[in-house]
Formats: sequence, C-alpha cells, structure tokens
Amino acid sequence: MRFLRQSLTGLFLLSLTLGLLVWAGAMVRDAVQTRLAEEPRVPQARERVFAVNVVPVVFGTETPILTAFGEVQSRRTLELRAAAGGTLIELDPAFFEGGRVQAGQLLARIDPAEAQAALDRAESDVLDAEAEVREADRAILLARDELIAAQEQVDLRDRAFQRQKDLESRGVGTAAAVETAELAASAARAQVLARRQALAQAEARIDQAQTRLKRAEIARNEAQRHLDDTEIRAAFDGTLSGVTVVGGRLVSANEQLAQLVDPQSLEVAFRVSTQQYTRLLDSDGTLREAPVGVTLDVFGTDLTAAGRLTREGAAVGAGQTGRLLFATLDSAPGFKPGDFVTVRIEEPALPFVARLPASAVNAAGEVLVIGTDDRLESVAVEVMRRQGDDILIRARDLADKEVVAERTPLLGAGIKVKPLRGPNAAAPEEPEMLELTEERRARLVAFVEGNKRMPAEAKSRILAQLSQAKVPARVVQRIEERMGG
Repeated sequence: MRFLRQSLTGLFLLSLTLGLLVWAGAMVRDAVQTRLAEEPRVPQARERVFAVNVVPVVFGTETPILTAFGEVQSRRTLELRAAAGGTLIELDPAFFEGGRVQAGQLLARIDPAEAQAALDRAESDVLDAEAEVREADRAILLARDELIAAQEQVDLRDRAFQRQKDLESRGVGTAAAVETAELAASAARAQVLARRQALAQAEARIDQAQTRLKRAEIARNEAQRHLDDTEIRAAFDGTLSGVTVVGGRLVSANEQLAQLVDPQSLEVAFRVSTQQYTRLLDSDGTLREAPVGVTLDVFGTDLTAAGRLTREGAAVGAGQTGRLLFATLDSAPGFKPGDFVTVRIEEPALPFVARLPASAVNAAGEVLVIGTDDRLESVAVEVMRRQGDDILIRARDLADKEVVAERTPLLGAGIKVKPLRGPNAAAPEEPEMLELTEERRARLVAFVEGNKRMPAEAKSRILAQLSQAKVPARVVQRIEERMGG
C-alpha cells in the first residue's frame, strides 16, 4: 500500500509539472504572436529648442577708445661727458645712480692744474698786449707832434726863402744867399716827409698791437673755457642715471660719465596702424590733440596718468609699419622712463551705433536676431570698431531688436530658441544644500557602499559629496528614494 500511495503521489506531481510547462509555453506563444501582430510605433520627433542669452540692440552715440602699447621716455635727457681728459679729483655726494640734482649744481671736477696754468699764461700775454697798445698810443702822439714841428720848420724856411728872393730883386741880396735859403726850405720839406712816414709806422704799430691784444684775449677766453670744462654741472633739475665713474678715476675727453634725466618732463611713444592713425586726424589732415590715458600694470595696483597727443614721427623707419606718435603726460607720479604702458586714446564720437558683445558677430559680419515665433534670423551688420570684448556695429532695422549674445556652431537661421533675458539669465541656479546629521549621513554612505550595481566612478563621486559639510539636496533625495525612505 505504501508503494502504491507514493507512486500515485509522484505521478500527480509529474502531471502537474507538465501541465504548468504547457501553460507557460502557451502564454509565451500568445505573447509573441500578439507582439508580432501589433503595428510598429514610431516615436514622435520633437524639435530641439536651445536656450540662448540675448541682448537688446540700442543705438546711440559712442566714443571709441583706441588701445595701443608704448614706452615712457623723458623729453629732456642729457649725456654728461668729460669735455677734457684728466683725473676726477671731486665728485658731488649726489653723483650716484638715482641721485637728484639741481640746475647749476657742481657734479664733478677734473684736475684743473694744466688748464689753470694755460689760463695764467694767456692772461700774461694779454697784459703784454695791453702794454704794447699803450706804448703804440704814446708813440703816435709823439709822431704827430714831430710832424707838426717839422711843418712849422717848413713854413719858416719858406718865408726865409721868399725874403732872400725879395732882397735879390732889390739888388741887396746875393744869389748864394737865395740858393742857401732854398736848400734849407727843401731840407725842411724832406723832414716833413720823414715825420709823416714815422706817423704811418706808428699808426700801423697801433693796428698790430690791437690785433695782438685781440689774439691774446681769444687765447685767454679759450684757456678759460678749457678751465670751465674741468667742471661738470647740471643743466637742469633731474635724476642721474647710468653712472659709470668713481672719484680718482682717470677719464678721457668725451667719455660719458652719466645721464641726466628730467623725471617731470615725460612723454610716451607708441605705434599705431595707418588705419588707426587716419582716425586721429582732423578735417585738415592734422593730428588732433586728443586726450590720452596711460596705464602701468603693476600686478593689481595700476598707475594711471593723463596726457594729450602732441606730435608724430617724421618718417617711417626701415622695416616698420604704421605711425609713431608721441603724447605728453601732464602729471605722471610713479612713472619712469622705460616703462612699458598701455595707451588709450579717445577717438571722435560715432553716432548711430550700438554696442554688442564681440561673440555676437561671426567672421562674415552677421548677427542672429530673435524673429517671429522665437526663431533665429541672420542679419548682416557693419562692424565699426572693436572695443575689447565688445564691438560697435551699425545696421538698419535693428532698433529695439534682440540679438544672440554668444554664437555657437549649433545656432543658425531658422532654429527655434528660448531667449534668456537679463544680466543673470545665463547664471545657473545655486543648488540647495543640506546639513546632514551623523546618523543620516552614515545611513546614506552605507547604502551607497552596499549598492553593487552603481559604477565605481559614480560611487566615488557621490561618497565625496556625502563627506562634505553640506550635501546637495537633490543627491540626498535621489538616494533616499532608492532606499525607500
């Protein structure tokens, strides 16, 4: 009986198993047939909408700023050179690099012994020449007196000759007496000629003495100049630069000792393109005295100065382009010659232009405008100026329109967009942060570490977020939804 009962039980279980298998196969067959009989469902295509930042187009008058780079230099720079060779016997205490000196201040002195001796000799020659002039003056006075006396002798001899002739005509005198008187008158006239010759020699002596005196004075002035050349003085108030000498050094003639720079008379030299140069000309073709701003970047603390355009270079140097311009700085505290600065020049104002971000215009000079039904339209504009990250454009029929601020390769004409307006439209919202208790944090960490299906990279990123003092609320919410709590 036991065997029969067990056999029947096994048969019953086998039949039940076969029946379940047949029922499961029928269900699978019916499901496959139903799926094959259904029509294929094509997902409905949806148009992709891009969110873009837009800015309004507002036309008005803008003053473009031309930016260039230049070098600060001093308008007054003097090379201090030794006019005479010799030993430096004296140096001013301020004669060093960066020393400030005053106009007329004695900076250095070269040994003046030889120059002083030459000056003394020249002054002695001047004294000799002056004495010669005085002697010549006295000699000509004597020569004139002798000439007057000789002329008086001629008059006396002529009267005596005439008296002897009268006596001879009356028969009282003799021919010998007349002849003697005539010879005496002739000798007196010869004496007058000799005195005239002596007077001419005295006058020539005066001219020679004066010429000698003039030469002596020239030699004395030259010796004085050589003596003055042994002293080196400051021509104006300034600062010494490039000092290369010390006291007691032997210097040669024309050797440069230092440079004297005027730190209060500064200008900046910079080069602009020819196109930029034409914008700075007035209607007469003359360079305008436009305002200039100069900035020296010193890592956060910028030095600024103001000035005006003053002149331009006379010619374009070999291998160079553009134009070299100079601007005089009104007041430039902290600036030094040689500083590399940024120069900003105000150009003439441009009317009827709009300022847009530079990223709004492509290389072809086109912008994307929000059109009907928030679809983009491509419009050509005229780029007038580029101002850093902005541009100044001029176009028709764009007043009060909205332009895409940042163009991307995904954007083009006809694409539907979602305009984001306002200065903070593109800024993402700050995620909500939560401060977790230790129990809650431990429960979340245990769930993440026990999740076997989560990738290792995502698991490490979430664990790093959970280890922070504040955790994003969205991360906590997703984990707790999966935990079921």
